[in-house]
Formats: sequence, structure tokens, C-alpha cells
Amino acid sequence: MTDWLDPTILALGLVVLCGSFVQSSIGFGIAVVSAPFVVVLRPELMPVALLVCSFVLPVVQLASGPRDIAWRPLGWAVAARVVATPIGVLVVASTSPDAIALAVGVLILVTVVASVVAIEIRLTRGSAMAAGAISGVSGTAASIGGPFLALVLRHEPPDRLRSTLAVFFIAGSVMGIGGLALAGQATWEQLRTGLLWIPFVVVGHLLAGPLRRRMPAEAVRRGVLAFCVVASVSVIARALL
Repeated sequence: MTDWLDPTILALGLVVLCGSFVQSSIGFGIAVVSAPFVVVLRPELMPVALLVCSFVLPVVQLASGPRDIAWRPLGWAVAARVVATPIGVLVVASTSPDAIALAVGVLILVTVVASVVAIEIRLTRGSAMAAGAISGVSGTAASIGGPFLALVLRHEPPDRLRSTLAVFFIAGSVMGIGGLALAGQATWEQLRTGLLWIPFVVVGHLLAGPLRRRMPAEAVRRGVLAFCVVASVSVIARALL
């Protein structure tokens, strides 16, 4: 049984706290930071336990901070994610976690390189829908769906970027957990552990408050790119090692 006395669950809770701090600062990151550790230490908790955290944190963000939401691109992204989420459920049921992690990591890295070196990714209907579709698969299969839409939104004001991503994560987490539950890929232990990590999520958000208020827009944009690189390297290393 999973409980507060399990040292592994407590250690992973601290990792979730760090991920919550990062996401509250730049708009995404809780799954990117936490997923590699959860996969290594308690793989049976993936992806539902982190999807629970990915639902709770944006709710806390919207309840306690600015709500400047880019509704039109958000609608495009969510619509595409609705279509792609069943594919993510199928991937979970039929593909190994290592293969999923490797594919997600390479895709994030290619997207970052393309946006920096060759192609300037702008916020359009097509880019928002593409990000939503990719996130529908990667977010459901690996709990990592933020980097793609974050790259598309990175030129938006920081508060709008964070708020729009928050709503997107709420919708995506609900779809992911619901789809996995219907497919028999969610367990009570996964859900219970996600609930046990909620206090860590809240503390991470509160600790990020002072930094969030002082971060200029350019720092947020650079943080998005830098952390996307970290995300890609971490998930690729997780898959290969």
C-alpha cells in the first residue's frame, strides 16, 4: 500500500514540488521534472499519478493568479487534443514506456532546434492545432504535453502564456485520466498517489510566487526554450539508460 510513510513516495513528492516550482515560474514543467524519476523509481504509477498533479497545479494557478487567457488558440489546441487523446491511450496500451519516452524526447528536441535555428514558430491556428495534437498523444502516454504548446506561445506575455497553458493542462489532464480509466489503464494506487502529492504541488507553487512576479518576458521566453532542451535530454536519457 502507498502511504505517507513510504520513503520513495515522499522523495518523489519532493521532486513533484520542484516541478511545481518550475511550472509556476515559466508555465510548464511539473511532468518534465517529475516523470523521469517516477519512471525509474515507481514506474507502475505512470502516467496517472502525474496527470492528477498536472490537473491540480493549473487549478491552483488560475485560482491564485492572473487569468489572461488566449481563448482562440486555446480552443484550437484543445480541439486537436480531443482528437489525438485516444491515440495516446492506444500508445500506452501497446507500446513500452522506453519507446514512448524516446519518441517524445526526440520530438521535443527537434521542435526546439527548428524554432531556434531554422523556423520561427509563431502562434497560428495550424501551429496551435499541431501542438494540441502532439500533446494529446505525448501528454496521455508520457504525462509530458507542455513543451509543444509552450513553444508556440512563448512570444505571448508571461501571464497569458501561463494562464493559457494552465487551462490547456486542466482540459488535457481530464481527457487523459478519463481515457486511461475507460481503457483500464488507470489504477486506484496511481490516483491515490497523485492525491498524496497535492500538498507538494501547492508548496511548490507558493515558493515560486516571488520569482514569478519578478521574471521579465524575455527571461520567461528563454526559460521556455532552455527547459524544453532539458526536457528532451532527460526523457531521451531515461529511455536509453
